[in-house]
Amino acid sequence: MKTLGTHNYYTYILTNKNKTVLYIGVTNNLRIRLEYHRNPNEPKNNFTTKYKCFYLIYYEHFQDINIAIGREKELKGWSREKKEILINSTNPNWEFLNDRI
Repeated sequence: MKTLGTHNYYTYILTNKNKTVLYIGVTNNLRIRLEYHRNPNEPKNNFTTKYKCFYLIYYEHFQDINIAIGREKELKGWSREKKEILINSTNPNWEFLNDRI
């Protein structure tokens, strides 16, 4: 009988260097996704490239992709103020967390 392994999914928030723009996404590999945002395979006019949102400031870990996607959708519907309160709850100085992943 085959056992199921633990799955890892992340809902995350990126910002730009001046911390004026927020981007919310979901992934199953946060480290690889951060590298992709910084160095996309092909030059695209996507949100993270256009607004230079490469800096991780918040993330949540899930074992179910559906819950992670649901959380991403929930956060995208929040006001900027509510998102800032969430970020401040775990990262009050908005430190860039990229090197900690």
